[in-house]
Amino acid sequence: MDNFLRRSGLEVPEPVRRFLQGEADPSLRIEQYQEGDTLVVRIDLPGIDPETDVDISVDDDTLHIQARREENAEHVVKKGYRSELRYGERSRSITLPRGVSGDGILATYEDGVLEIRVQLPEQSESRTTKIRVVRTGGHEAGGHEENQSPEEPENYVT
Repeated sequence: MDNFLRRSGLEVPEPVRRFLQGEADPSLRIEQYQEGDTLVVRIDLPGIDPETDVDISVDDDTLHIQARREENAEHVVKKGYRSELRYGERSRSITLPRGVSGDGILATYEDGVLEIRVQLPEQSESRTTKIRVVRTGGHEAGGHEENQSPEEPENYVT
């Protein structure tokens, strides 16, 4: 889209250009992985003050991240102003495993990257229970003939 706008010579207002280039998405882009018993979430956030422009909270096993980046009003009014940087407020919520404690979360900001490290709770071995599906009504190809009754499953309660 950007190449088309440049080649056509159209003067497109900055907010419209950003929308056309897909910058209207209000969510933060993340990188997430697990390192041992720690969940690591990384977000590129250059040009912010992490003490005033970032809010991180945990609520009901969900990590909420909100970040703001303000556009310099002095630059916007200058002739020929163009910015491809993302401004405004963006947020992201990440579901955490049950039992994560807010005390086990550390957030750092270095070289424009916000890194959040979440200490994961010890997980007991999960048990998987297989649920059997019972066919009811209707006849499918390869099913039972009309005079036959379907076999009752072993664990079927009547």
